Amino acid sequence: MAEKELLLGIDLGTSGCKVTLIDTDCNFVGDGYTEYTTYHPNIGWSEQDPADWFPAFMHSFGIALEKGGVKASQVVALSLDASAHNIVLLDKDNRVLRKTIMWTDTRATEESAFMTEHYGSEIFRIGYQMPSPTWSMLQLMWIKKHEPEVMEKAARAMFVKDYVRYQLTGVWTTDHVEAQGSLLFDNINWCWSEDLCRMSGIPISILPPLVKPTDISGHITAEASAITGIRAGTPVINGATDTALEAYCVGAIHENNCVTKLATSGTIYLFRKEAHPDPKALTYSHVVDGLWYTCLATSSAAESLRWYRDTFCKAEFAQELQGGKNTYRTLDEEAEKVPAGCEGLFFHPYLMGERSPYWDTKLRASFIGATAHHGRGHFNRAVLEGVAFSIKDNLSLIENTVPIHEVRIVGGGGKSPLWRNIMANVLNRPILKYANDDSSYGSALLAGVGAGIFSSHEEAVEKGLHLKERVEPDAKTAAKYQEIFKCYRELHDALTPLYHKF
Repeated sequence: MAEKELLLGIDLGTSGCKVTLIDTDCNFVGDGYTEYTTYHPNIGWSEQDPADWFPAFMHSFGIALEKGGVKASQVVALSLDASAHNIVLLDKDNRVLRKTIMWTDTRATEESAFMTEHYGSEIFRIGYQMPSPTWSMLQLMWIKKHEPEVMEKAARAMFVKDYVRYQLTGVWTTDHVEAQGSLLFDNINWCWSEDLCRMSGIPISILPPLVKPTDISGHITAEASAITGIRAGTPVINGATDTALEAYCVGAIHENNCVTKLATSGTIYLFRKEAHPDPKALTYSHVVDGLWYTCLATSSAAESLRWYRDTFCKAEFAQELQGGKNTYRTLDEEAEKVPAGCEGLFFHPYLMGERSPYWDTKLRASFIGATAHHGRGHFNRAVLEGVAFSIKDNLSLIENTVPIHEVRIVGGGGKSPLWRNIMANVLNRPILKYANDDSSYGSALLAGVGAGIFSSHEEAVEKGLHLKERVEPDAKTAAKYQEIFKCYRELHDALTPLYHKF
């Protein structure tokens, strides 16, 4: 009996690497996940070592193969995705020059202010985004100013997934979705922008060749085959950003689809046939030709919960690592006993400053309203509600542009039934949870399209789409949250001037 052919999706997320294996009928086969370290050498700084990514992929891949009882040689196509904005700089001998500055990093505040003052309107006209420390342009400007020897040696710039794909294929490319996340891309002429590179002082020569997300960027080399077990010559599809592929795998390939993500960051994004640039939002094209999405993002969503776990639940997490109960499940069980609104306790999730809708690196996270009555369950739930309120804060910018009847949820935080329920009531819309909603699953589907196994995006997504749960808001709870949200906003407004004094 012939062995089944497999499609491999690789997600190099902010916190770790997730891989998913499916067969060519879109049946789930196996997955694996491996965390890697993010370094914070200074306040507001966030870096990763590119040397950590490929080993994390290999470990995750091994887990997925073992779970599925399959072999690496059964993979017939693969694709990759990753978080956006993160640049790997290499010298002429392809040696990595420094750790990668991550999208959550806020060090380039001065560069951002300078570019906004002198070139803001022109940057927005060409790149469809306003300057902010999250963009690759500003990160590279910071490196050029503070580490000039690094930029002088830089011969190639690669984004995270493109660096790992380069290790698999030896081919250097990126896609237009990833390029848009650099703020060096010309959305009008669909190419790298000479004007944006000139304004920022970034040499256009270090930027990679551009291809479509569904293009075959290269093939598994003999060397990579010996390491991974994937057959030499297997096509590697370029891929795109994690946000695009998460939306893709839950069926967001049509106009007016709306998706929210509870991952390291929290996002809500709306798909439309044309670009609608907004200074307070992010604007990207989709992997589906002719479709764009407006993305609004809070910087610390599931990252807030992970920070809370790592900071205040060390004993529980240590027990989990020894085979004990999942710490997040414990926190949820405690939070479920607390009423909506946490009896006056609020959390603002500004651990790394904030992106939309405020674009303010000075904001800080806070618990407000604690009394002797509040226990750990209240604080647990306050984190979940605070992230949901932050996403609602972003939804307010787009909810009146088109009717949004339901919201699809993706990301690790969306696996929590309690958090899904909170989101449904805070957003006051049904939340749709699908069986497979990881961006690595979306990358596996995209690999099938790029390799010609599926005839279209519609075929791939239709085969892979399985609704797991639809969570309807409760009218009474939703109304309560609308009033609580007003207090959340008032507290934000009151605290912001104080944070700017720090």
